[in-house]
Amino acid sequence: MNEPQQPSTTADGTTADGTRQPPPAAAEFTAPAEPTVPAGPAGPAGPAGPGEPHGPAEPTGSPEQSAPHNPPEPTGPTEQTGQTAPVEFADYQNEIYLHGLQGQIPPFTTDATALGASARAHLDAGAFGYVAGAAGSGATHRANREAFDRRRLVPRMLTDATHRDLRTRVLGSTLPAPLLLAPIGVQSIVHPDGEPATARAAASLGVPTILSTASSHTLEQVAEAAGDGPRWFQLYWPNDDEVCASILARARRAGYSTLVVTLDTWTLAWRPQDLDQAYLPFIRGIGTAIPFSDPAFRAGLARSPEEDLRAAVLRWVATFTGTDRSWDRLPFLRRHWDGPIVLKGIQHPGDALRAAEAGMDGIVVSNHGGRQVDGAVASLDALPRVVEALDRAGSRTEVLFDSGVRTGSDVLKALALGARAVLLGRPYAYGLAHAGEAGVRHVLRSLLAELDLTLGLTGHRSPAELGPDDLWEHP
Repeated sequence: MNEPQQPSTTADGTTADGTRQPPPAAAEFTAPAEPTVPAGPAGPAGPAGPGEPHGPAEPTGSPEQSAPHNPPEPTGPTEQTGQTAPVEFADYQNEIYLHGLQGQIPPFTTDATALGASARAHLDAGAFGYVAGAAGSGATHRANREAFDRRRLVPRMLTDATHRDLRTRVLGSTLPAPLLLAPIGVQSIVHPDGEPATARAAASLGVPTILSTASSHTLEQVAEAAGDGPRWFQLYWPNDDEVCASILARARRAGYSTLVVTLDTWTLAWRPQDLDQAYLPFIRGIGTAIPFSDPAFRAGLARSPEEDLRAAVLRWVATFTGTDRSWDRLPFLRRHWDGPIVLKGIQHPGDALRAAEAGMDGIVVSNHGGRQVDGAVASLDALPRVVEALDRAGSRTEVLFDSGVRTGSDVLKALALGARAVLLGRPYAYGLAHAGEAGVRHVLRSLLAELDLTLGLTGHRSPAELGPDDLWEHP
């Protein structure tokens, strides 16, 4: 099937729609012995059989315990990842210093909080605003970071934390660390290699990537790039049931193990940074590769997207925006997806309980990185109340977290408040802008090294040991 045409590029690197392509990727900062994680089949051992529902994970503790909800558990070898030993992510620090003896420094900063500023030089105003921007005044975006800053880790001493094991069970699979890549769409506006580059970088470390419905490349192309690496699929729920079922079937065939359904973006929020640039990639046919390549979507067109881009974009708008759903629509997803289902965008304890009652396997406590509702609660502030509500109900629904995560310390704080694992968003997109696949890998290795080191320096040997008592909160 023909793929949507990519924007043509002029000699100065400017595309036909006015965006500037990033410069060629910098040489990757390589190491003599980069730790790698042998990747096994993506996702659970297999789908449920005919008529057999996919059950949530077993409970990991009673609600009365002070440990976090569904605490991560270090485990032994598993068929899901092929791991036989924990990865010593902290070794990346030693590699960087040893390379310094040869006059080699990292390709760009190791400071995750500075990535946005340095990535700006590689992106045009429209692309940078789309990635970095937020809803309204940016109050929710700021609140996400302020919530992390209010909470401080309390290190403990003499805990025998020389060796750490970051392996974590999430929805039946063992991950090398409690980290996944959040779904970010239209990655080709950041770097021409886009989502396949991100997938290759994540797969090389065994970190699951969550592919957005708004991908610049088809889900089959990204699956091929990921190889045996773990991969999940994020759904922006189409208004057309046939299109939805077709996309889900394609994702399952391509080896995506878990479905992440984004609930908070059924229509776009007021985003001044995009509006001021009159910049929306989708109406230019960017970030539409998955529906434009889908047979059910194409069946509704008089002419293919390659022949009539405007008509295809108008159908995309009608199919993917403007319709909110209700809880009674969730069984449709279960009928068309036989793996774990996770609802993303949960912030209220009542919604978390509704998700659990509906048999959802997991939720992501998220405010979409502050991109949807201005003045909303910070995700980290919402997390403890959601966890408490599920614990009181004795729920087995797993809690993941995103929004505002920048550093390894941020990951530890979310885990201490009850998240099973954390989704990383903007930082890896900034790494992609700097150097494509190598840039994403550098950002991930830096964050994982910081996570590993800080876990030990706070007196813990595994994420399972973290709990609310490891944090102090400033007013």
